[in-house]
Amino acid sequence: MVIALGSDHAGFELKEAIKAYLIKKGYEVLDEGTHSLDRVDYPVYGKAAAMDVVSGKAKYGIVCCGSAEGISIAANKVKGIRCGIGYNDDVSRLIRQHNNANMIAFAGRFMSVEEVLPRVDLFLNTEFEGGRHAERVQEISDIENC
Repeated sequence: MVIALGSDHAGFELKEAIKAYLIKKGYEVLDEGTHSLDRVDYPVYGKAAAMDVVSGKAKYGIVCCGSAEGISIAANKVKGIRCGIGYNDDVSRLIRQHNNANMIAFAGRFMSVEEVLPRVDLFLNTEFEGGRHAERVQEISDIENC
């Protein structure tokens, strides 16, 4: 499975830890950057990872910035992306199970590697439940066409 990654400078170290973890587990990683702690603009990297997902180059995307808010907003501007913030274990599972999220965001300034890595697994290993949730996900997709 291919996973796209993106981060700004505030999420760089967390992204690098996630990248190493995913590679160790046998995933293929598309690292869209950033590649250092030098200051950069998070929309560039949120969009790049999101484009990998919507184009089919990656099945899922994981993005990181200082708060997870900005980069998730940027990713969600790409048509077809549903990116949620994995601020706890339950939400990291539920955004896949109920919302069919194809991206997850984490906060480099507020989440530790030890908190995030299990949430990566929860996100990647949870299946979309469908059923009543499919109708709601479709309603979200319909909003993109307004």
